Amino acid sequence: MQIYPAVDIKNGKCVRLKQGNFDAVTVYEQNPVKAAQNWIAQGASYLHIVDLDGAKQGNSQNEAIIAEIVKLSDVPVQTGGGVRSLEDVERKLSKGVARVILGTVAVRQPELVRQAVQKFGADKIVVGIDAKNGKVAVAGWEEVSHLSALELCLQMKTYGIKTIIYTDIAKDGMMSGVNIDATKELIEKTGLDIIASGGISNKQDLEKVQDIGAQGVIVGKALYQGTLQLKEITSIFERK
Repeated sequence: MQIYPAVDIKNGKCVRLKQGNFDAVTVYEQNPVKAAQNWIAQGASYLHIVDLDGAKQGNSQNEAIIAEIVKLSDVPVQTGGGVRSLEDVERKLSKGVARVILGTVAVRQPELVRQAVQKFGADKIVVGIDAKNGKVAVAGWEEVSHLSALELCLQMKTYGIKTIIYTDIAKDGMMSGVNIDATKELIEKTGLDIIASGGISNKQDLEKVQDIGAQGVIVGKALYQGTLQLKEITSIFERK
């Protein structure tokens, strides 16, 4: 199971939100590049970077910072937030990003996802599905659509998507455990690679995610607060 330490960027700083609330922000590092360097030094084998400003405003706001992180090492980076066009995808990939996460456009412009997979390949495109009460939220989690997470997953599968990042917004930043039932349902009913996100606080949470067959898990607040140590959990959960 892949461990993805998270670097969420807002106003040029490394932060964590609570339940997607942009007014409930905790700054953990003034310089996101330093945060990324720390995770790389601790053995990160993949980084998950989100441009929160971009997600809310609809265009990338922290691209220079993300490009700097990509240059740090050969550790691959997946990133999203404000990606709204094929040009946005191409620009990120040209800067060395391994995978681009599409979120809002998967709901508002689903055809763009199909085009992105056709142009760049399924290995380069990931769809991020963030749910409130089972319904998909968009635009930095501020608007809730009529689509269920499962419906969107199945639609994206027909477009060639292989990997989904699934976040239960109610769990995000709360360190109360992943929504295991909902995540398991997506894994079993879609056959896609599902990356679990939101709520990880301890090794038991990670074990539960591993037991349901998730491809990976995003860990944020627990790492920043020191309740989990990246070096330790990668050695346990990333064993081949």
